[in-house]
Amino acid sequence: MRNKKVIAVTGATGAQGGGMARAILAAPDSGFTVRALTRNPDSPAAKELAELGAEVVRADFHDEPTVHKAFEGAYGAFLVTNFWAHGSAAKETGEVEVLVRAAAATGLRHVVWSTLEDTRELLPVEDDRMPVLQDKYNVPHFDAKGEANELFTRAGVPTTFLNTTFFFQGFAQAMGPQRGEDGVLTLTLPLEDGKLLAGIDVADIGRTALAVFKRPEEFIGATLHLAGDHLTGAQYAEKLAAALGEPVRFQAVPYDVFRGLGFPGADEIGNMFQYYGDFDQEFTGARDLNRLREINPELRIFDGWLAENASKVSVS
Repeated sequence: MRNKKVIAVTGATGAQGGGMARAILAAPDSGFTVRALTRNPDSPAAKELAELGAEVVRADFHDEPTVHKAFEGAYGAFLVTNFWAHGSAAKETGEVEVLVRAAAATGLRHVVWSTLEDTRELLPVEDDRMPVLQDKYNVPHFDAKGEANELFTRAGVPTTFLNTTFFFQGFAQAMGPQRGEDGVLTLTLPLEDGKLLAGIDVADIGRTALAVFKRPEEFIGATLHLAGDHLTGAQYAEKLAAALGEPVRFQAVPYDVFRGLGFPGADEIGNMFQYYGDFDQEFTGARDLNRLREINPELRIFDGWLAENASKVSVS
């Protein structure tokens, strides 16, 4: 333990950070150990990480000295922010600024930053095909992260950028199939027929990040575009049907209809799926599954995730 390099993990009790922490803890011969950052070290999730062998420390993005202290003495850090905790691109940008200052001040030697594409590089906000959100974004939770990438570079922080994508876990949450009036399960997504949706098991973000930490000379300064599978809506429905043991049909919803559904985030999610669809060659095409499996041989396809998680799929 004493000779292992410390990786500080933000959001350690959340999906991505938790996956990163568990990937390291499950690989005792990796040469790394976990320092789990959380606002509440007394939470059940934090205590579970401690029992698995993580060092758990308190850190809060809104209390900057705690972040600096949590990074001190660490070799590197896995950094992730949670836009959906507040829904504000401006707040997320402020959080990233704190992380960058702390990483630079404490001399971290390798940061892996979980990020997303800035959609405005392909779709200027002057383009009227989708509504502008929060004054200057197409997809705020994408664009704020993508815009923040430059902060790491300007600060001289040695960084690997991981562009993530749709999580398979979404099917165990709000994006799961719902039973129609005729009793048939229906997977309803704002995804055009025939378009591919790149998806990933969130745990593979951590597993891939661990592989990246092992090869700093290859990946510092690089951008990796992550995914585990590329499937159409109909293919996702077919695989869900096989796992659930009953038919699941796919229903494509027009982007404007989805944006108008009125639930929190509907406009943003509608814009996100339109970006997936309108720029599928650039977005999905950037995610080379063969190359990613060379880096992370455990990378799961959707069938693999379903085999363990069919019982968790949200059906209503």
